[in-house]
Amino acid sequence: MSKGGIFHPDFKAMPWWWEAWQPKAEPPVDLPARTTVAIMGGGYAGLNAAIELARGGVDCTVMEANDFGFGASTRNGGAVSGGVSLGKGLGGKRRLGDDGAETLADRLLNDSSDSLSLVEDIIRRENIDCFWERSGRFAGAVTRKHYDMLAAKVDQFNQHANAQCMMLPKSLQHQEIDSDFYQGGMLVQRSGKLHPALYYKGLLDAARRHAVRLVSRTRVEAVSGRRGAFRLRTSRGEIAADEVIVATNGYTSDATPQLKRKVIPVASHIIATEELPDGLAKSLIPQGRTISDTPRVLCYYRISPDGKRMLFGGRARFTAVSPEVSAPALHRFMSARFPQLREARVTHAWTGNIAFTFDFLPHMGQVQDGMHYCLGCNGSGVAMMTYLGHQTARKILGGGNRVSAFEELELPGQFGYGGTPWFLPLVGTYYRFRDRLDRFLDR
Repeated sequence: MSKGGIFHPDFKAMPWWWEAWQPKAEPPVDLPARTTVAIMGGGYAGLNAAIELARGGVDCTVMEANDFGFGASTRNGGAVSGGVSLGKGLGGKRRLGDDGAETLADRLLNDSSDSLSLVEDIIRRENIDCFWERSGRFAGAVTRKHYDMLAAKVDQFNQHANAQCMMLPKSLQHQEIDSDFYQGGMLVQRSGKLHPALYYKGLLDAARRHAVRLVSRTRVEAVSGRRGAFRLRTSRGEIAADEVIVATNGYTSDATPQLKRKVIPVASHIIATEELPDGLAKSLIPQGRTISDTPRVLCYYRISPDGKRMLFGGRARFTAVSPEVSAPALHRFMSARFPQLREARVTHAWTGNIAFTFDFLPHMGQVQDGMHYCLGCNGSGVAMMTYLGHQTARKILGGGNRVSAFEELELPGQFGYGGTPWFLPLVGTYYRFRDRLDRFLDR
């Protein structure tokens, strides 16, 4: 490590993705007195809902509290799952109908697998240049028990999400990752990656082409009324709407308290290393996969689109903290997996809010006399927020599309939780303890 520590002399506390495209102040747009559909939140879900509505001839207005692109849509890792990232929420979903009928978990997998194809279709249709690649993914198991848990899911993932999964024992994992940290893992062929800020820029450009009204720096403060007669009070005045879509995810506010108390905002932190020596980046992940792993305090990482840097993310803390706290923690996690990177300095560090739900599954549906919502990506935001925004727009447009399995889920709450996640530091401490115990018992 250099004398100056892990931070490069040119360190920036901002997303590395913003070197290619950075959110900026938009020319002022008047808030209309009325719109057919008012959309709260200008991330992946909000923009995709707006684009689909506009393509269907429906007037819509997207209201973003900050500059467009300021939130997690340009801060994530850029991995695009085809359904296998739904997590432990799939467990316990009972069968629907008669014996032998498809389980709800199976249907959720089937629908979530459509999200990857949808992202591909949108990129192609709107001609978005965002380094899209069906690169596949490797999920590393930190213990032998975790390996067995992954192996137990392969058949279901392949049958219902067409995930093209297979297990790789530790003896073969060097085909995918130059690390001995894992006890083997799951290879998911049907998975991809992109540049999240350029994908977002492409969606923003598409929304403009489709004549979506984009109103930045406009915070919705309250929503009243019902379908056909909603009124939204904002920081710039009031607007009436026939329909409302809440697409605020990890930034859900007091404007919709009935939804705020059902999502848990969790900070996800990422670092970018300096440019690595020739050949080193390629050797770390030789097939160019995205990588995730199985601890409760998980990590996810990949090589940058230019092939020169490691982009390494994870739950350095469950709440927002400064780079002086998050970057050293992530650097330790990275070095544990790749001792080759112990000397690599950090050029960028950043954070963004994702939204967890109490059942660990994404949701779409309606509350308050017909107000729509699409929330709770649980860390699968590129694919799932794109999908849920699109599906919510299709529901408003009608046309006989079938009901998504994600719409059939009840969005659960938790007694005593009002939307302020005071318990996250305690959860983080408990998860770290359990992860250490798992590794100890695996010896």
